[in-house]
Amino acid sequence: MEYTLEEKLAIVKVIDSVILADDVVHKGEINALGQLMKLLDFDSNFIVSARIVDTEQGMKILKGMTSVKKQALATILEDVANADGFVHEKEAALLTTIFTAMGIVKNIHTGK
Repeated sequence: MEYTLEEKLAIVKVIDSVILADDVVHKGEINALGQLMKLLDFDSNFIVSARIVDTEQGMKILKGMTSVKKQALATILEDVANADGFVHEKEAALLTTIFTAMGIVKNIHTGK
C-alpha cells in the first residue's frame, strides 16, 4: 500500500506512541518496528521527524486516509501493541483514542 509522506509521518508517530505507551520498549516491539521500517520504507531518522509532528495534525491526517488505509493501520497498531505477547492497558487506551479519532470502532483486548 502506498502512503503519502504526510501519512507516513503520522503513521510512524502513532506507532512510536504505542511502543512507548507502557514506558517499556520490548524486544518484540523493536522487531515489529524493524519490519514496519521495511514495509513502509522509512529509517530511524524518520522516527525523529515523526516525533516532531503535532499530535492533532497527525490525527487529522490519519482521519483523512481512505478506509482501506485506516484498517491496514489499525491492524499494524494492534500487531505492534501485541508484539511483546500482550496488550498493556495504557497501549489499549491509546489504541482506543487513535481508532476513535480515525473513525474506527474496534474492541481492544488487554492482558497476558
